[in-house]
Amino acid sequence: MATDQKTEKHFYVNWEELHRNAKALAWRVADRGKWKGIVAVMRSGLVPAALVARELEIFVIETVGFSGHRRREDPQRVSEVSIAKKPGGDVGDGAGWLVIDDLADTGRTLEVLRKLMPKAHFAALYAKPQAKPQVDTFITEVSQDTWIYFPWDTELQFMQGSPAPRRRNGDQPT
Repeated sequence: MATDQKTEKHFYVNWEELHRNAKALAWRVADRGKWKGIVAVMRSGLVPAALVARELEIFVIETVGFSGHRRREDPQRVSEVSIAKKPGGDVGDGAGWLVIDDLADTGRTLEVLRKLMPKAHFAALYAKPQAKPQVDTFITEVSQDTWIYFPWDTELQFMQGSPAPRRRNGDQPT
């Protein structure tokens, strides 16, 4: 998740909100046609894609992977994005395919993918202003200077005073 501006705001998404937004996204794209399948943008688009697929009873999910080169002077900013793993299956030009990501940040990832799959429908749970031209459907817009923390980004914390969890064999975790 990279931005061209200094990140000033923080937005935390819990599992309940993620499920609710994924369901809302599924409802918004449900009437756009019969989908051949979903292309999940790896890695963070995998969870929303699975939730949307379940809601829409879609049983074909392909994945696409990207690589980015980070700038030395600003490691949070990705200067170049390229496809590292093309979607499998017969996605062709994307007609009838739904592309799902968790966040459309700068739009560079989706811009590259749109060249590969120009007829696909691009959807994200969250979109920032810079990326909105690359997203066909999204649930929530957040400002460009907001950093979103998804449930898989935050560390599980045990309540203070509670016993440490034990492994099945009774050994303390290391």
